[in-house]
Amino acid sequence: MIRKIRTIFAVVVFVAVTLLFLDFSGLMHHWLGWIAKMQFVPAVLAGNFIFFGFVLVVTLLFGRFYCSIMCPLGVMQDGFNFVARKVKKGRFHYVKENRWLRYPLLVVFAVLLLLGLTGIAALIEPYSAFGRIATNLLQPVYVWINNIFAGIAERHGSYAFYEKDVWLKSGVSLAVAVATLVVVGFLALRRGRTWCSTVCPVGTTLGLFSRFALFRPVIDADKCKNCRQCEKNCKASCIDIENHKIDYSRCVACMDCLDECKFGALEYGNTRFRLNPTKGAESGERKAESVDDSKRKFLATSAMVAAAATIKAQQVKVDGGLAVVEEKQIPHRDVPLKPAGSQGLSNFSKKCVACQLCVTECPNGVLRPSGKLDSLMQPEMSFERGFCRPECTRCGEVCPAGAISAVTCEEKSAIHIGYAVVVPDNCLAYRDGVQCGNCARHCPSEAIVMVDYKADSAVKVPSVNTDKCIGCGACEYLCPSRPFSAIYVNGREKHVVS
Repeated sequence: MIRKIRTIFAVVVFVAVTLLFLDFSGLMHHWLGWIAKMQFVPAVLAGNFIFFGFVLVVTLLFGRFYCSIMCPLGVMQDGFNFVARKVKKGRFHYVKENRWLRYPLLVVFAVLLLLGLTGIAALIEPYSAFGRIATNLLQPVYVWINNIFAGIAERHGSYAFYEKDVWLKSGVSLAVAVATLVVVGFLALRRGRTWCSTVCPVGTTLGLFSRFALFRPVIDADKCKNCRQCEKNCKASCIDIENHKIDYSRCVACMDCLDECKFGALEYGNTRFRLNPTKGAESGERKAESVDDSKRKFLATSAMVAAAATIKAQQVKVDGGLAVVEEKQIPHRDVPLKPAGSQGLSNFSKKCVACQLCVTECPNGVLRPSGKLDSLMQPEMSFERGFCRPECTRCGEVCPAGAISAVTCEEKSAIHIGYAVVVPDNCLAYRDGVQCGNCARHCPSEAIVMVDYKADSAVKVPSVNTDKCIGCGACEYLCPSRPFSAIYVNGREKHVVS
């Protein structure tokens, strides 16, 4: 019964998190957005220490239930394992803990967080890894299916669906998502929860606590017939039947072993002191490990991780239906643009886990993952497909890590994330003497005015008041110059509030 309840909760949470990354209308976030804020690393970076403490208490009581229920990447691995079991059941065996890989990876992860290189650290962070898979691989399929229904509905006079462009936001992010899916999928099909027990920093951290869990599965050596069915079906490869021991730091509390034992030798509950201390798993574990060493490792590594985390609808592309409109190119920006509410480059870099939920939710196509090493796959703003509308605050509403704080429309209009720069060589007015003024007409902050180019000319050219410019990108997006706009937005390292 425990296993069935866990499975139901895991499936519900997995579907909910997946829908958050697939949905582009914002509807799912209205109902399910709280689930993203309950992911371990984003919650800690956002300063949600109530949830952080809750997870630790649950782990100390019941083991790594978080990994089996709340972690979408963990549940995805269970899905691979479910498929593999249809082909071959009982394909696992006990494997000793790989300490030389497991704990160094946790140290590297913590150091990267301390250095503010959260984008690189997020390569092995489970929620972020799943988010990139869902955003880059699953959402395009979802949008494509949506567009089919939108076309059918439109032909019948219904607007229950609307079309959404499917476009490549980042080649680097796509490649990383594919590589992550291949590696995690391969390990899950061959070795079950190897990623969770060896690579994942969240799993390793919770494993330090789960060693001391009050309620957990325990082997009764008197009842055990050494049939090894529990060991062969343990996807964490943490059951050692030969010594009647379980490595609780790797056990993900899936409860599969309880169903596999036909002799009642495995029981779950407050069993740490129930068995005879001269036999069984508990006695073996006490003799095999040094309690003092475990406690020192537990306290030191936990403190390091906690400290590190704390610091921490597109228009048709033709002109009048006759000429093909050339695609715009991304200009070089001296400083990358970050959304209002992120405060600037430093704060955003330290807190963003590169899950790309904001990229999925951005209705204007402004956010896309970075390919730069220092901000790898963390969102940046660019205005080739739209601009950041002052009335839109969705990215701050969905961010689970606190990298983008929620702001009101009024507050957003007063935040200066960048400033516009005119490129005379690209401007129709400067270059060809043609009247335009498109940038000035559409500037929501009235930061752009048209001034006389020459005293004897009726042509006017744009002039930017950088103190008034909020960096929304309307001028850059609506500039008719191709392939590069005659005006582009440069970011501010630290946002200014007027």
